[in-house]
Amino acid sequence: MLVRHILEKKGAAVYAIGPDTPVLEAIRSMAAHHIGALLVMRGDELAGILSERDYARKIVLHGRSSSDTPVAQIMSSPVVTVTPDDTIEACMRLVTERRFRHLPVVEGGRVVGVLSIGDLVKTLLEEQRQTIEHLEAYIRS
Repeated sequence: MLVRHILEKKGAAVYAIGPDTPVLEAIRSMAAHHIGALLVMRGDELAGILSERDYARKIVLHGRSSSDTPVAQIMSSPVVTVTPDDTIEACMRLVTERRFRHLPVVEGGRVVGVLSIGDLVKTLLEEQRQTIEHLEAYIRS
């Protein structure tokens, strides 16, 4: 299965903020949308990604002010991205080896979606369930 198949099912909603946005505003946006990361965009350009992990490690642990710190100072950059034609297995390798939880999907230099580790696990579990059903049907016939 390919990334594009997941995006077709889940939709291609992308939540983003600008690099000069205060971290507090970004955290509020994540809470409002029930997500764990926001893309940081300069116009149409992907500048970085801000995750709850970035917030915890770079604001909370260092005693910085989330209302005075711009997102650009704590975002992760450069961002590792995938394309709609990448396989789910390749994405799982990336999130496992690099310890990411979110992968922006870029096509033709434009962000077209974001995958979470939850999206990937859900898809793999569904694929395994279907394989088991097919094997059980084959054995019964």
